[in-house]
Amino acid sequence: MLESLPSTKPQQPTNHHPFTKQSTTTKVASFELRKNDKYYAWLFLGPSLLLLGVFVFYPMLRTFYLSLFLTNNFGQPTVFVGVQNYLNLLKSAPYLASLRATVTYVVGVAVLTLVLGLLLAAMANQKLRGIGFFRTIFTATMGVSVSVSAIFWLFMFNPTTGVLNQIVMFFGGQPIAWLTKPGWAMVAVIVTSVWMHLGFTFLLFFGALQSVPKSLYDAADVGGASAWYQFWHITLPMISPTMFFVGVVTLISAFKSFGLIDLMTAGGPTDATNLLVYRIYKDAFMNGNYAQASTESIILAVIIAVITLVQFKLLAKRVTY
Repeated sequence: MLESLPSTKPQQPTNHHPFTKQSTTTKVASFELRKNDKYYAWLFLGPSLLLLGVFVFYPMLRTFYLSLFLTNNFGQPTVFVGVQNYLNLLKSAPYLASLRATVTYVVGVAVLTLVLGLLLAAMANQKLRGIGFFRTIFTATMGVSVSVSAIFWLFMFNPTTGVLNQIVMFFGGQPIAWLTKPGWAMVAVIVTSVWMHLGFTFLLFFGALQSVPKSLYDAADVGGASAWYQFWHITLPMISPTMFFVGVVTLISAFKSFGLIDLMTAGGPTDATNLLVYRIYKDAFMNGNYAQASTESIILAVIIAVITLVQFKLLAKRVTY
């Protein structure tokens, strides 16, 4: 009978929580998942990193290495000279002339592209009859290659049959030697480059203007603000991120101009349009001076990096997000 009674002996407390095993399993699974993510990340990033290493990082390091040597005609380093290549280049009158020409070209292209792109976008943003046709025309240059653009403008600048000289003579002027006089040759390549970049710049500015809330202009109209005041205090601040982006991209693109110069002027006349990138090409592949070309490449990369950094430091603070 006593054996049938339930035991009154107290049970020992246990430290096992009913969810302890499940929580441990979850943590292990989470750890394994994070561990596998690293393999997947390297799997997807690997091809890109390999291509960047072969075609970007290694050429950059190799270029810097060659800039510290004298090289033979095959591009092999022969004598270590340290920074002497840089010192000689910065004292070279032809190189400094190319640097001044590049600055003139870059400033002209950047300023004209930004101003004209913004003006065209402001015009296309108006609600006028047939404005859609002009929007299409303004963006048409985006689909034109460098070679086609160069050939088109070579016909335009032709001294005898070109349209521009025909217009000049119609108003009683003398024909202009667009591509054979130093000053006019620089004007010609700047105009052509602006025409090529204008479609992309216009499209970005037009999209930015379309995103500005109309309520801001309505409130300004109620307050009696003029159109000029609205442009400076509403339009420009609201599209400032786009202006900043376009400014940086346009400057970098202008510094790297090569195809247009090669097809239109080949750096002439008298090296008036021999920009830094074209000079690098001539020194390396036409003159066989790979050490000097490498030095010029490093200096150009430093110039672009410094200008971009200055833009971010000075202009990024003025951007309204």
